[in-house]
Amino acid sequence: MKVKRNTLLLLACLVWSAAGFNILRIGLTAYPAYLSVLNFLLSVLVFAVFQRFIFGKLVKKHTSRIVSYLEERHFFLKFFDKKAFAIMAVMMTGGIGLRVSGLAPEQFIAVFYTGLGAALLLAGLLFGRNFGKAAFAANQNMEEKGV
Repeated sequence: MKVKRNTLLLLACLVWSAAGFNILRIGLTAYPAYLSVLNFLLSVLVFAVFQRFIFGKLVKKHTSRIVSYLEERHFFLKFFDKKAFAIMAVMMTGGIGLRVSGLAPEQFIAVFYTGLGAALLLAGLLFGRNFGKAAFAANQNMEEKGV
């Protein structure tokens, strides 16, 4: 199925927001037993590291790639490249493995998943913002052409 170029940004928004929401929900569900200033600061640190060094860069890279496509319609899975799909697969497999195996203590799940989930959710929301900007620009362009 082919979709418009800007729709790829919306798909990225939905996928990353859903992933972020679910990871954040798991972390917040485990958090009440471990509420402390230190744990909160550690969650903020996890959020900042992932947002600054991974997801923030990923959003910029994929948005630039998508808006630079010359063709208007693309296969719907082109919202990410192979590397991004691999990152998502490794994160999902690793996260499920950690929780199921019991290797990670509940406190780690609470602190780490809250920071990671918030960073993922923000990445999704940033893709949504970029979709909005691209849709607005396309609409402005259409108005200028009198279409």
